[in-house]
Amino acid sequence: MLHEIAEVTRGFLGTLDEDRRAAAVRPVSDDDLRRRWAYTPGPRPGVRYGDLDRAQRKAVHRLLARVLSPHAYAQVTAVMALEDVLDDREGGGRDRHQGDYWTVLLGEPGDEPYGWRVEGHHLSVSVVVAEGRVSATPFFLGANPARTTYRGRAVSQPLRLEEELARELLDRMGRTARGLAVVADTPPPDLRTGNSPRVGDVEPAGVAVGQLDRGSRELLVGLVRYYLDRLTGDLADEEFDALDLGRLHFAWEGSTRRGEGHYYRVQGPELLIEYDNTANDANHAHSVWRRRSGDFGEDLLAAHRAAVGHA
Repeated sequence: MLHEIAEVTRGFLGTLDEDRRAAAVRPVSDDDLRRRWAYTPGPRPGVRYGDLDRAQRKAVHRLLARVLSPHAYAQVTAVMALEDVLDDREGGGRDRHQGDYWTVLLGEPGDEPYGWRVEGHHLSVSVVVAEGRVSATPFFLGANPARTTYRGRAVSQPLRLEEELARELLDRMGRTARGLAVVADTPPPDLRTGNSPRVGDVEPAGVAVGQLDRGSRELLVGLVRYYLDRLTGDLADEEFDALDLGRLHFAWEGSTRRGEGHYYRVQGPELLIEYDNTANDANHAHSVWRRRSGDFGEDLLAAHRAAVGHA
């Protein structure tokens, strides 16, 4: 896997001329840039997808497809395409376009550590490779419109399972557990951590995994696994094996009725998952998977620096 990630990264670099290479590559030691992320529209460091030729755009997709699972890669491409749908719905005044996504490389393969980020409106995937391991959080996916329908039936809903699996869990748990899980009648307007460079001390809330019956516990673990399975198999397995599943909490805020604003989060000692769908009459969804000490490869880079210092 490490060889394959390095190979596609070199492949992308090989498509760039001198000027674009200078724009695309920044040092992985630039901590401010590495931690500065956003899921709102606007220019970013790196090279813009819409300014690239066909071979270069395909190389960006190979970066994503090598790290992401097939279903998550399909979600990413759908999220990017929604920019033109949203632009049409808004009357074109904000000139949104699926070309407005940016790729920045942090260092280069062969001189570990290195990484890259592909980011734009409703998408941020940050990858760092160090000490023979891969970090890929924060991993943000959003969708606006979250759901496009025909006669009440969904035609397009890129984050459908992010909502449905959580609703299945909420419906499955008994009245007592649901009373613990639903912690507020009004949801927050967005993810509580937003695009903060660090998760910080977000207190666990809601129902603890030990307060759930066996079936509900399995559904909660399944919801977590779904988020981690945004990554390809080996990477997802490694992340899952590192979790303390006995210390998970699940909290829901807002309405439990479909079509009304809602938010949930799943927390563990190192895990934070957030999902929010409140704007545009609950048709504008945000979701993120984060690691408390590992976002932007912080844990891997710390281990690398310690190893170099020791050597």
